Amino acid sequence: MDVISKENAVILFQGDSITDANRDRGFLQNHFIGQSYVFLIAAKLATDYAEKNPQFINRGISGNRVSDLYARWNEDAFSLQPDAISILIGVNDAWRTMSEEPSGVTDRFERAYRHLLEETKEVLPNTRLILCEPFILQGSATEGKWDEWQKLVGKYQGIVRRLAEEFGTVFVPLQDALDEAAKRAEPTYWLYDGVHPSGAGHEVIARRWLEVVEKSGLV
Repeated sequence: MDVISKENAVILFQGDSITDANRDRGFLQNHFIGQSYVFLIAAKLATDYAEKNPQFINRGISGNRVSDLYARWNEDAFSLQPDAISILIGVNDAWRTMSEEPSGVTDRFERAYRHLLEETKEVLPNTRLILCEPFILQGSATEGKWDEWQKLVGKYQGIVRRLAEEFGTVFVPLQDALDEAAKRAEPTYWLYDGVHPSGAGHEVIARRWLEVVEKSGLV
């Protein structure tokens, strides 16, 4: 199903600070959608499909875990009636655990993600889902416990891949794209603290997203 070819298609992006990237929260939030990979994807597709008037919405919120997405899903997903939803989440679930914060005592990543997908399939059965793989590189936020970070984020990556298969969604692998990029320049060139992308890092994400989504037939 070519979602973008539909007149006035609505594409919703959800996630944490990586998606948020200082997007507008007020009256102009559907126009000023931040400085992340979302902006890059929206700019290209909005130009390529201008005659169809696609709409791109960013509802990423810095610091969110997947359980936070679920808690606000009525307002920030269902009420928007999107034709497609792209989700990139997971690093804050890992961060709370790695930092031994009270909110990270139990790992709810898979359970909350599954609830989110089950309810979305029920309420928006015709909405296409795009699940993006969480990622890290070595940097100030991760290098102190690098092995533990790799193990936990690797676990989340496997969960997202399995959920994508189970729920019949598009899966966008990102770790390998950033690993390849890190062979060209230092990891912090792409993810300045090992978690948050630079402009170049966002471009890597956007290119991979577009490559995978175009091959899936959504574009």
